[in-house]
Amino acid sequence: MPKMGSAVSPLHGGHCPPWLFEKMTYLSAAIIEAVAQEFGTAEALRRMADPVWFQAFGSVIGFDWHSSGLTTVGLGALKEGLALKQRELGLFVVGGKGKASRKTPDEIDQIGGELGLPNTIIPLKDVSRMVAKVDSALVQDGYQLYHHVMLFNREGQWAVIQQGMNDQSQTARRYHWLSETVTSYICEPHQGIAGRTVPHVLDLTDRHNEDIQKRSVELARHPEDVLLALRSLHAQEGQTELVMPRHHDIPSAPHLNKILYQVYDRSPENYQDLVSTPGVGASTMRALAMVSEIIFGSPLTYHDPVRYSFAHGGKDSIPFPVNRDDYTTSLRVLEDALRRAKVDDRTKMDSLRRLAQIDP
Repeated sequence: MPKMGSAVSPLHGGHCPPWLFEKMTYLSAAIIEAVAQEFGTAEALRRMADPVWFQAFGSVIGFDWHSSGLTTVGLGALKEGLALKQRELGLFVVGGKGKASRKTPDEIDQIGGELGLPNTIIPLKDVSRMVAKVDSALVQDGYQLYHHVMLFNREGQWAVIQQGMNDQSQTARRYHWLSETVTSYICEPHQGIAGRTVPHVLDLTDRHNEDIQKRSVELARHPEDVLLALRSLHAQEGQTELVMPRHHDIPSAPHLNKILYQVYDRSPENYQDLVSTPGVGASTMRALAMVSEIIFGSPLTYHDPVRYSFAHGGKDSIPFPVNRDDYTTSLRVLEDALRRAKVDDRTKMDSLRRLAQIDP
């Protein structure tokens, strides 16, 4: 099963103080370098793909433990800190927040060209796009992606950390992926996910929605049937709740008219091909799923893929009590990494003191 996870944090604005960001840059890179040198780059990727370990990592390097910025600022600091070490270390960081996230494929090309990396990294551009497409179009949980970072090594192994925001609840949710356990992008790629569950989540990667996936591909070859069914739904607003919870709006037939015919011209062979079609997003996949339920009677499953509580929690039970076993394991690994990190004594002692102040 793919190793993937998420964490939910309050959505915070503002900027990180320059002095703190400088320390985070230095310490985050030292910790990951220590893990990579001691256990290998593949293990460093596994650690970053673990939402619990990552939350502890972000807290240790000094950022607000319950802020959405733990992800964006923490990974920004790590990317900057590893910039001059990545050739020697063989571990690379691309992507970022907002516009920087869209530069991920270009950065992969640049690193591959400058360092003469093997062909194993060529597929990473498609991986980056597919992971983003799954979390935005197939996992419809109310969070809009705004952050995408990929870490990879010379062998082409990778981890992806994405974050989405929910303006209504003012929270962020983080998603983690790990290449070595990905067997399918479209069938339950979520494992080790941490977050607060929310109602009415349409997870089209849920195993119980496999029939919906097959029927959606069939319908992609008959756009007229899809458009007609959507118009019928809009004409019977009082019955729409039998098909889809009100939290999921019925896509507009005129709005989808163009993209459905583009999909038809492409004639996708399978569900992954369908979702990877340019222009296909959440509304297209939701429309096909809804119409599949109507025409073929394939029941839709609504289930938030979150499986674990938010990261570690807090000692004051905010947002909930600490998971002691998880926290102890995370801190032990981080403490070992800090001991091996090439940092000055004061920075090391400050970090260890911060660890000691957290009551597991």
